[in-house]
Amino acid sequence: MEQRTLGSTGRDVSVIGLGTWQLGADWGAVDEADARAVLEASVEAGVTFFDTADVYGDGRSEQVIGRFLAETGAPVTVATKMGRRGDQVAANYTLDHFRAWADRSRANLQRDTLDLVQLHCPPTDVIEAQRTYDDLETLRSEGAIAAYGVSVETCAQALAAIERGAATIQIIINAFRLKPLDEVLPVAREKGVGIIVRVPLASGLLSGRYTTHTTFAPDDHRTFNRHGEAFDQGETFSGVDFETGVAAAQEFAALARAAAPDATTAQVALAWLAQQPGVTTVIPGARNVDQARANAAAGSLSPLGDAFDADVHRLYDARFRAAVHGRW
Repeated sequence: MEQRTLGSTGRDVSVIGLGTWQLGADWGAVDEADARAVLEASVEAGVTFFDTADVYGDGRSEQVIGRFLAETGAPVTVATKMGRRGDQVAANYTLDHFRAWADRSRANLQRDTLDLVQLHCPPTDVIEAQRTYDDLETLRSEGAIAAYGVSVETCAQALAAIERGAATIQIIINAFRLKPLDEVLPVAREKGVGIIVRVPLASGLLSGRYTTHTTFAPDDHRTFNRHGEAFDQGETFSGVDFETGVAAAQEFAALARAAAPDATTAQVALAWLAQQPGVTTVIPGARNVDQARANAAAGSLSPLGDAFDADVHRLYDARFRAAVHGRW
């Protein structure tokens, strides 16, 4: 699989990575044997980038990854996230807390130095404060972390973090969330900042498999966070109305079949993102081996072309621009 340099980290990572939220919690139960099988299949398929967080299963995702890498020695860059173990208020984003959070992740991941630590969707005032980056730089100088970035909810937050020296930005981009293509990616390319794309399938909508009758487990965020009850609404189905998303996903599926008849709808959605100028890596989740392998294969799809790209933009303009473009 193609490897791209992840901003100023200097690390080369696969264009399709693996998001591991689902290996911790909030997507229904996944036992460790199944989680490990997903990690193994991903590495075998060429994935060299895992994204996790200290709150995924209260550290379970980090621990599973740590045990897997300690036992296999797989050449994987691991990005974790910190900052959501307590209230997301500026007073909690201190150097002492950064050290404590990093130390916990280091223990979970069994690493002396964390490859990449991202602040996990902190408040805007934290993103805009230079002290935040000074403290992260202190962690880097102490050897606890090798690089730092910010996971954001909005384009404005991304631009603020880029301006203040973040090595990477993690942001939601998919066929139902296009604003970052215009506002963030050009700036990131100019500044040499890595772009990690999360929620690439709009919480599964862009697989094209859901109907308006599809239901999810009670402990799945697609059940309990549809309206932002637990965290930012944009993290669930990209913030779009579920019924509208299902209908739009069927339209996207038809476009995908025409553009790449031998690929699945989800693979086309991932490939389209990976082919956007400025994107470093795309991090879909996978709950089983087949999904992991299929996702990784998207990194090898042929260019989808300008006509398909134009169709995606037309679909977005018709279905979603009015509802989501101004929010994130």
